[in-house]
Amino acid sequence: MGGKRANKRINNITMKFGVVIFPGSNCDHDMIYTFRDKLQQEVVELWHKDHDLKKVDGILLPGGFSYGDYLRCGALAKFSPIMREVMEFAGKGGFVMGVCNGFQILCESGLLPGALLPNVSQKFICKNSYLLPAGKTSYATKFLDAARPLKIPIAHAEGRYYAGVETLTELQQNGQVLFRYCDENGVVSEQANPNGSVNNIAGICNKTKNVYGMMPHPERAADAELGNTDGLAIFQSILKMN
Repeated sequence: MGGKRANKRINNITMKFGVVIFPGSNCDHDMIYTFRDKLQQEVVELWHKDHDLKKVDGILLPGGFSYGDYLRCGALAKFSPIMREVMEFAGKGGFVMGVCNGFQILCESGLLPGALLPNVSQKFICKNSYLLPAGKTSYATKFLDAARPLKIPIAHAEGRYYAGVETLTELQQNGQVLFRYCDENGVVSEQANPNGSVNNIAGICNKTKNVYGMMPHPERAADAELGNTDGLAIFQSILKMN
């Protein structure tokens, strides 16, 4: 996954992650803190105008409002100079993960299928949501308890995942759906869907399982000081890809 590193820790391997910072990113330091301080990984900042990925093993696209969300969320960020390198990195099998605005950027750039549309309420939603792993075919879910809902915050106005019937069929057949919105008891229903996402989809990956995107913010649920560490389980599952 973009080149394994040999600096071993107990039951883990330290990887080097690059957090891409766009004008308007506001969750970049949340992601840096989570991976550096809570997961003990090496982290570097990648400015959107750069072309040097600094020999990272994985790339993280954080949440926020890249380019002020002008035109359409993520539509301008896909033209940032560094995205050329990000797309090439992903094409070679490198690990890339986008959260919230990062997910929108991945869809806009074509690294993930589908689109993120305005919430059905036409309002910005900021609250805790519950997610249920959709299977164990990806590293984001492979080591999670499929019956245990995770409490993960959401904060978005355009988080309604949409894709056509053919794409949805492929996502299901290929095990590309990562998470679905559910209630606190793990029941997937229309009532538990906060934004109207088709089939309650909260996160997906690409066919080769190296590009991941999700609207909820696991980095905001990764510290005991915040009273919630459910997000760490997702990241810890991913780190086991080594």
